Amino acid sequence: MRTRTLLLSVLVIIALAFTACAPAPQPAAPAEQATTAPAAEDAAAPAEAPAADAAGCTDPLGCIEIAAGDPIKIAYALVTAGPNSALGEDSVRGIEIAVDDMGGELLGHPVEIVGEDTGCSPEGGQAAATKLASDPSIVAVIGTSCSSEARVGAPILSEAGLSLVSPSNTAPDLTDAAKRVPGYFRTAHNDLVQGAVAADFVYNDLGLTKAATVHDGSLYAVGLTAAFADAFKALGGEIVSEQAVNVGDTDMRPVLTTIAAAGPEMIYYPIFTAEAGFITAQAKEVQGLENTKLMAADGSFSQDFVNAAGEAALGMYLSSPDFSAFGDAYQGFLTKHEEKYGGAPLSAFHAHAYDATNMIAAAITAVAVQDGDNLSIGRQALRDALGATTDFQGLTGNITCDPNGDCADPKIAVYEVTDVNSWNPNVTSPIKVFPK
Repeated sequence: MRTRTLLLSVLVIIALAFTACAPAPQPAAPAEQATTAPAAEDAAAPAEAPAADAAGCTDPLGCIEIAAGDPIKIAYALVTAGPNSALGEDSVRGIEIAVDDMGGELLGHPVEIVGEDTGCSPEGGQAAATKLASDPSIVAVIGTSCSSEARVGAPILSEAGLSLVSPSNTAPDLTDAAKRVPGYFRTAHNDLVQGAVAADFVYNDLGLTKAATVHDGSLYAVGLTAAFADAFKALGGEIVSEQAVNVGDTDMRPVLTTIAAAGPEMIYYPIFTAEAGFITAQAKEVQGLENTKLMAADGSFSQDFVNAAGEAALGMYLSSPDFSAFGDAYQGFLTKHEEKYGGAPLSAFHAHAYDATNMIAAAITAVAVQDGDNLSIGRQALRDALGATTDFQGLTGNITCDPNGDCADPKIAVYEVTDVNSWNPNVTSPIKVFPK
């Protein structure tokens, strides 16, 4: 018993010794101090933030600060390589001529054009948008070329605070009120218009009542075949076969054989250059389609398509913007194009790209805040100015944006390929045949 008491006494003495040697405990921080410390670290962040914040920008999406002598950087996201490159290169030329007409500068700053190839695919659109969105010096984007690129790329650019104006996206889906992303606009027509004009031509002008359609799964082709089919059926026509091919397909005979069994008088295939070329070249080889009319659309409106299709393209039809309705200013553009590039435009949307560039320039001019030779451009302010575009006189007509970003003054025609060795719309080939 005495031994146990002695042992307990020793343990108590040792414990007291350790307590005496330990550092004195610090009082607990009040609750408000515990939450204030991280906030104080965040408060230091503006010192490392972009110059737009340091300059006192109040725009909810931030500002682009452009110092004296620095360029106003406008980007494009267009297809400039591969089988559909004519579509994007045609638009790039429209952009370049628009910048030339500005004298290469805006508000005392040089205009710099930078760009990314989009490949006319969702993957290409995503990659291009991601790269452009990472550059805080870009003021706005012209693009994309193909509607499928915009469906994945536009949300990325919009989230980054960028606005984009497309010269050639035509899918109805992109300006659907439930699907459109903020900051998306287009000077190209909506395919609800193009599909109706194509159907009117086939049913009323050619007098055909049975048609087949082919799409390639792209947002553009699916939307346009649907628009054509709806309008054609509303007129009294019948869609006897609805088929699809894949991007990259080369043997179209199985699909064409299926179509032939349905007995169409017209095949409407608003797809892109390579696949449309194969359909055109192979259609006459399929029994039952020897006398069937063929019609594609603006996605194939180029010399590259005619080269791909060869002699089989003679006599076929292409729906497209109506260049003859663009007016006197367009003739001046064509003269500049000939002088600068040595030939006719490559595809259908050069004038729309010219208008998109000038629409962006007008919006920048309207909202830029000048401090000496420095500029501050609010991203939301720019977006709002683009959306407020009204009665802007462009090459393609009177440009006025609706609440969903449709800004075009749509004028659609149908052209006939009359010469596979020459591409100069309304001059040699193709020649406008509708409306008369």
